[in-house]
Amino acid sequence: MKKSRILGVGHYVPERVVTNDELSQIMNTNNEWIVERTGIHTRHWFTPGVDTVTSMSKKATEMAMKRAGVEAQEIDFIVFATITPDYFIPGNGVLLQRELGFGEIGALDLRNACSGFIYGLSVADQFIKTGMYKKILVVGAEIQSSALDKSDEGRSSSVIFADGAGAVVLGAVEQDQPGILSTHLHSQGQYAEELYCKDPGSSREVRVSQELLDSGSFFLKMNGNAVFKHAVVRFMEVIQEALDHNGLKHSDIDLLVPHQANLRISQYIQQKLSLPDEKVFNNIMHMGNTTAGTIPIALSEAWEQGKIKEGDLICLAAFGSGFTWASALLQW
Repeated sequence: MKKSRILGVGHYVPERVVTNDELSQIMNTNNEWIVERTGIHTRHWFTPGVDTVTSMSKKATEMAMKRAGVEAQEIDFIVFATITPDYFIPGNGVLLQRELGFGEIGALDLRNACSGFIYGLSVADQFIKTGMYKKILVVGAEIQSSALDKSDEGRSSSVIFADGAGAVVLGAVEQDQPGILSTHLHSQGQYAEELYCKDPGSSREVRVSQELLDSGSFFLKMNGNAVFKHAVVRFMEVIQEALDHNGLKHSDIDLLVPHQANLRISQYIQQKLSLPDEKVFNNIMHMGNTTAGTIPIALSEAWEQGKIKEGDLICLAAFGSGFTWASALLQW
């Protein structure tokens, strides 16, 4: 049986940088309030007519493929994680397949929000381990700024979420080589409405109506306190699960790359794991929360900055809407 290894990483974010001071011009907030509660100083928002989920993903994928030394014809399958596809249907995987000129390969879309990339990595890992595919593209990408309530009522979430794309090329290697050691996936649906976007939903009499638009049900809703309370518990559990599964300790981790939900959450987890600053990678300060894009974007930046070296033990962990949470442990 083969194992999976990340061969290349890439990312892309829109050129438009939105500062906290800029947000304070359109809602009742300020730089100090945002930094204290989230750790975010700037984030990237898309430019209509310029950026799409597909175009961002294409650029991230091209970077990942170049770094992996892989050509388009070598990609066997696409796993695409997003909750903000360019179209209601079809999913973004086939749009990326078209843009990059891949062969008539399969494309699978996942809607696991903040945990989407790790879920996608796990799905791809299973395909490779069974021998079905040899090289799989895993993408996490979002345009969320167009779905935010930028009024005072929605400020607690609209200052957090951002746009961007990240991609990895996953390839089959021998069992004695570095690669993915294990992945761990969980969900708890009774908390779905604590972080969700209700509409457009198919179970309405009319999918889109003026009444629904006026109700604000198309905007993302988040119970920040509930999310924080559950996240700090589930992050710890799923990281420990991965370590226990592989007979490893906190101190064995060379780099923890958590989902960039909130800097306070990452710092809390870092403290609980007794990890020094150089063993935790955060970029939420200048990227915001790009949901399915956060971990691959962070991986790409960490690799660029020389914070990931061959043989390093890397731990990925995420928690978000669903609630869903997940972890992956891999040797680079």
